[in-house]
Amino acid sequence: MSLESVRTWLAEHAPDLPLIEVDGTTATVDTAAEALGVEPGRIAKTLAVRAGERTFLLVARGNARLDNGKTKREFGARPRMLGADETFELTGHPVGGVCPFGLATALPIYFDESLKAFDVVYPAGGSRNTSVRVETIRLFELVGERWVDLCRLPEEAAGA
Repeated sequence: MSLESVRTWLAEHAPDLPLIEVDGTTATVDTAAEALGVEPGRIAKTLAVRAGERTFLLVARGNARLDNGKTKREFGARPRMLGADETFELTGHPVGGVCPFGLATALPIYFDESLKAFDVVYPAGGSRNTSVRVETIRLFELVGERWVDLCRLPEEAAGA
């Protein structure tokens, strides 16, 4: 069902963006990067997050990590990743296939500044073995509400 909602959404809003289906898994950043032959940073992971009373999706580069302090400054509360069941209930997508397309519930979709490092990224496609190749700015134009700075990169964590 999740994959079908993504197919339907793409057909309506971006018919030129085909789903990439692989034999293996794209459920984690590392397996997606390997299956697609790209660096992990190019995987546009979609995180289901709650900060205080706000529930939203955050699209960030694959090797970025949600930063508690940045999120608290932006939203006034520490972030909490939603569990698998609640994520599925809100998005209609299983963890490992969560993407910003074909959502079961309308949610704000924020894009982390970390994604701006790449001209092309690969978000999931609603299942644990699908992805979409899309220009970063186009992805934002299709589904993004606003750019935010909520993540830190591995090199920032090393210096912290």
